[in-house]
Amino acid sequence: MTDPQGDAPLCSAKGCGADARWGLRWNNPKIHTPERRKVWLACDEHREHLSQFLDMRGFLRDVVPVDALEPTDG
Repeated sequence: MTDPQGDAPLCSAKGCGADARWGLRWNNPKIHTPERRKVWLACDEHREHLSQFLDMRGFLRDVVPVDALEPTDG
């Protein structure tokens, strides 16, 4: 998700409008091929919470700075 002007990616946490600084790359092995990556974006405040949510389900693959995300991510 990007801000209303389309400039900066925004945090994926519900109700958060902060600029995203982290890309949480994940996949659900029950429905995605092993190489597929979905991406949630996180601000500094929500990085840990969103990471824990995905990790508890076995979905989290890695966390990278948002500027390190590849065009094929997500």
